[in-house]
Amino acid sequence: MNAYVFPGQGSQFPGMGKELYEGSEKARELFDAANDILGFDIKRIMFEGTKEELKETKVTQPAIFLHSVALALTTEELKPDMVAGHSLGEFSALVANKTLNFEDALRLVAQRAMAMQKACEQNPSTMAAVLGLSDEQVEEVCEKANGVVVAANYNCPGQLVISGANEAIEHACVLAKEAGAKRALPLPVGGAFHSPLMEPAREELAKAIAATTFNTPICPVYQNVDAKPHTDPEEIKANLIAQLTAPVRWTQSVQNMVADGATKFTECGPGKVLKGLIMKIDRSVETDAV
Repeated sequence: MNAYVFPGQGSQFPGMGKELYEGSEKARELFDAANDILGFDIKRIMFEGTKEELKETKVTQPAIFLHSVALALTTEELKPDMVAGHSLGEFSALVANKTLNFEDALRLVAQRAMAMQKACEQNPSTMAAVLGLSDEQVEEVCEKANGVVVAANYNCPGQLVISGANEAIEHACVLAKEAGAKRALPLPVGGAFHSPLMEPAREELAKAIAATTFNTPICPVYQNVDAKPHTDPEEIKANLIAQLTAPVRWTQSVQNMVADGATKFTECGPGKVLKGLIMKIDRSVETDAV
């Protein structure tokens, strides 16, 4: 069975999508439509912008979504038996399995990005990667740390990202090293994604999602919040809203997809981050990237 997976924030790079745009009429249509929907020249920033410009949440999220979806929709052999996306990538996955159309999904991604940016400005916060501890050890570190800090991204065994208030993250990094972590380092992100500090963004996104049409998909999406397969549009909506303040259970999603018959994973999007994580989660499956 073929699983298609879609990356999240952090996989952007200057020049992303340019080759695709120049080589595919379908991709050109999507990129040109995106400029109209977003109301700014995302093409220019993707093709010619600096790393700094691309790092802004309001740019990064639509850029990665656009690149990922354009790759998926211009791949002739795109016949997914199941899909999943890491955080933002869940929106790309929902276009690939026809739950959302491209235009509605891009509008939601843009609203999500703006809401998250606002939440970051309200609550100065960050994230940190912890390497070399078990999930349970990292969860224990978060409980002991002073202030708001939670496990945010279960990326693969031995690699977990934590999220929270700045001082709480600093304290948690110290505790993680004391517990034997190989590394515990703050990440260059604008805020505490997938933590309770994203509550204002979750409320804003909930309204936008409620007003959007979700179709019955052609195959299940394994969602971040519970790592389980979903095909019911109302369940998918609820999980997508909950995702902003809940952890990304990527390790568990991949394990469940394999248990349900996935033999090949294809990453659609900029970079090959997910391909690398999947190889660490389960070496028995075939991995590819387009």
